Amino acid sequence: MSSPNPTPLDLTLDGGTLTARLVDFPSVSGDEQALADAVEAALRGYPHLTVDRHGNNVVARTTLGRAERVVLAGHLDTVPIADNLPSHVEGDLLYGCGTTDMKSGVAVQLRLAAGLTEPNRDLTFVFYDCEEVEASRNGLGHLAKDRPELLAGDFAVLMEPSGGMVEGGCQGTLRAQVRLTGVRAHSARSWLGDNAIHHAAEVLTRLENYQPRQVEIDGLEYREGLNAVRIDGGVAGNVIPDECVVTVNFRFAPDRDEADARKHVQEVFAGFEVVVTDFAAGALPGLAQPAAQAFLAATGGQARAKFGWTDVARFSTLGVPAVNYGPGDPNLAHKREEHCSLSAIAEAEERLRAWLTS
Repeated sequence: MSSPNPTPLDLTLDGGTLTARLVDFPSVSGDEQALADAVEAALRGYPHLTVDRHGNNVVARTTLGRAERVVLAGHLDTVPIADNLPSHVEGDLLYGCGTTDMKSGVAVQLRLAAGLTEPNRDLTFVFYDCEEVEASRNGLGHLAKDRPELLAGDFAVLMEPSGGMVEGGCQGTLRAQVRLTGVRAHSARSWLGDNAIHHAAEVLTRLENYQPRQVEIDGLEYREGLNAVRIDGGVAGNVIPDECVVTVNFRFAPDRDEADARKHVQEVFAGFEVVVTDFAAGALPGLAQPAAQAFLAATGGQARAKFGWTDVARFSTLGVPAVNYGPGDPNLAHKREEHCSLSAIAEAEERLRAWLTS
């Protein structure tokens, strides 16, 4: 798949300049080959790394026989460009598509891969495609399915933008449809029918009165939530509807597995037909691991729970505890004015380097 002469990447550039080079490789999801080629070619120039290519996913590893292995992962793709290329610098800020999400994190990975020839732990660097699109195309998912041995480790750091704060694990998510039935009739003779939309009142009342659980895991507090996100019903302006569907989204703490999450939703809506339409497991933070404790100390000693779902869940499925940590501000991801602080990029690299060499 690799092209014979990819545009070269110089991994000795400082983190901010390297980020700009990466940003200037347009790599909207599905169009990452040129960047993957350049990443592969650059990494193959370092004899302390073993490099594997699987599609547009590149994995580089050290094999030093260390007692622990740490995985650092980041995606190469971006959302569609919004007239925000090429990159440019204003003061301490680097602007451009992907600066925050997440080519600044990828630049840090590349700098560490090139420079850490004798780390205190064996290292695996994963660069993958198609994170910003449907899960079936996700490169990390393809690696987990086809080459899981390349993702093996004791602890993983996903370089997703987190504002330089460690975000442990992630919530799981479940979507379900609560289906309500009735009897269709003419609205002028409504007593001959049974209004399915009216039955939604009980479902909404249960949601209104729902008390979400808060649970502490590895010192992090995860808040759950169960909410209606859509209601569908109605046939015409003069028809009593015989069906109504309330779609709910359950965001749950990572100590629940799929069976427990499904059971909980069924219990909340006991007496109604519930059909689960989508599920993604959460990820435990694993902050009790020795590697994670050292990582926390190197990054300031503070962590917070990750609210939302990220690819750390894929590592969790493989039995590898993982956290999110990257220099970008997640609130700027996907924005036209997306940017990242150059000093934040340097700080993230410095902290990770200290963790992996001390």
